[in-house]
Amino acid sequence: MSPADPTGRDPSPMDPEGGRIMLLTSAFVAFALMLVAVVASASAVHLDRKALYDVADLAASDAASAMSPGSFYAGAGAPADGAPLTLSDADVRAAVEQYLAEHPPAPPVAVTEASSPDGHSARVVLAAVSRPPLLRWFSDAFGGGIAVSASSTARAW
Repeated sequence: MSPADPTGRDPSPMDPEGGRIMLLTSAFVAFALMLVAVVASASAVHLDRKALYDVADLAASDAASAMSPGSFYAGAGAPADGAPLTLSDADVRAAVEQYLAEHPPAPPVAVTEASSPDGHSARVVLAAVSRPPLLRWFSDAFGGGIAVSASSTARAW
């Protein structure tokens, strides 16, 4: 047994085990990098969805006070529970479109629904496409991104 090799084997240039640790290390590094890319991209999609929820909340809040001046000054009938504002679908949609024009969000947003289901609350549903930064090549190959949507309802008091 030589002092250089504690296993008792003679290290020879034809060692069948030579070089496999480099292959194993390369595979683990590649796997770790892919895992980091997937986690970072999932986080980016989650943050885009949270930002879309914020925009939907703000648009619904703005649309909740979107009673047209004509119906306000004409004294259009208040709902049965005594809410001071009466909203229409057209007023809510116009308020949402105006809000989005004045405050354009970072990812392009489409208004899926902007309505007033009961006359004194505004319901807003927005849709957008999230494009994760590290996997953009993958998402572009399969449809151009990941669709996210957010809905919010605000009540006029």
